[in-house]
Amino acid sequence: MQDYVLSSGTSDGVFSDGRRTVAAAGACLALAALGLGFNTQAHAASYGTPTISLSAAYLSGAVGATGDPTVQVTVAQSGADASALTVAASKSSKASVAPTSAVTVTGTGTTRRLAVTAAAQGYTDLTVKVTGLGGKTATKTLHYAASAAVQQPADTRYFTGSSDASAAVDVGGGYVVVADDESNVLRLYDRSVSGAPVKTWDFSDDIDVSKEIDIEGAARVGDTIYWTGSLGNNKDGEYKAARNTVFTTEVTGSGANTTLSYGGSYGKLRDNLVAWDKANGNRYGFAAGTADGQVPKEINGFNVEGLEFAPGSTTTAYLGFRAPLAPAVAGGKALLVPVTNIDKVVANGTAATFGTPIELDLGGLSVRDIRKNAANQYLIVAGSWAADDNSDPYALYSWTGVAADQPVKLRDLPTTDPGAWEAVVDVPDLTVAGARAQLITDDGSADLYGDGTEAKDLTHPEWQKSRATWFTVTG
Repeated sequence: MQDYVLSSGTSDGVFSDGRRTVAAAGACLALAALGLGFNTQAHAASYGTPTISLSAAYLSGAVGATGDPTVQVTVAQSGADASALTVAASKSSKASVAPTSAVTVTGTGTTRRLAVTAAAQGYTDLTVKVTGLGGKTATKTLHYAASAAVQQPADTRYFTGSSDASAAVDVGGGYVVVADDESNVLRLYDRSVSGAPVKTWDFSDDIDVSKEIDIEGAARVGDTIYWTGSLGNNKDGEYKAARNTVFTTEVTGSGANTTLSYGGSYGKLRDNLVAWDKANGNRYGFAAGTADGQVPKEINGFNVEGLEFAPGSTTTAYLGFRAPLAPAVAGGKALLVPVTNIDKVVANGTAATFGTPIELDLGGLSVRDIRKNAANQYLIVAGSWAADDNSDPYALYSWTGVAADQPVKLRDLPTTDPGAWEAVVDVPDLTVAGARAQLITDDGSADLYGDGTEAKDLTHPEWQKSRATWFTVTG
């Protein structure tokens, strides 16, 4: 057999016997057969470091919840198809709140969906890792907060972005516009899921206010929504002009396509009410209830929390008072004052006129919200006038809207979970057995995550939330 020896003295790749050879290629093939080929190293080097991003860096959930908010994860790697990348939680700073096994990621492409099942109340930082080809990885941190389990978890959703829900109006298609008494922002939510608002609006500049209106009541007639501030002093008994505001928004579209535009506003409804009460012998003590230093949420205070139109009317709206009771003693009745020209009040700046006040027996409780349907069936959320820890009784009443008729108690509302029942979204047909209504809490003063921080003071809006729960209201 001929021995082939590469001549060290040649530079053109020929052997000493003068014949050109493919020895170099043969050597490469031999190396490849041993798994040591140069192409493998070159191909691995061609993969870039993966990239990963989260649609939100902060996420909240609840123990035992149904349909908690999720986060979109976007991944990529140069030189690789996204389907070849894997995404998983690699670390939890507090596994008792949510271990890595509680994190699920669905999807196989560039975008994935990450969900967390809370194990306990508290906070944890979750490390989310993408692993690409060539063994290369990248991570992002998801800051997660879990609130405690509540009653009726399957019927409960959480509206994030704010914790101080105070009024709500149905806009069809399973969507609701929710007001906040700590800001002037109106938020559009999908009622069926937990999560952030679909849209937001802030009409502060249109109204020319720089402080919160303390929105507490809302009512819709046609395509116009009326929103009212509490009209009372702030919690320190100080007069704040912005709270003496009623304004309107005009609705176009419905459901997820809802759009709100500014209508008009009026800033003297409180003054009109005080003057009216004085002219009628100070029957309800409105002047004293609005005096400097008077705290609004007292049995003899002054605080509006409900607004709804009278049966069949587009011009007369009931103002529902949290305080005072009538009379302002334990066991007193809840007070409604009809504004008989609310359309002209907001549209033209006409001074408000008032009808005969209505006193309702709500078992010593006052109005926290009032809502009706097209058939003039009303629901009234009844609660305490006090500004306490929300452990006082709450109840739900039906009513005809007629002054001569007294409301009928439908059920008590649970008070063991955080939050105050503040709003009812809409009214089902109350003649049908098993009818359900969705109510929303104001969780602003609640310690949602067990660290002593009130929800309104949480620094991340994704952790702020109000609870929306469906209740069966007819037998």
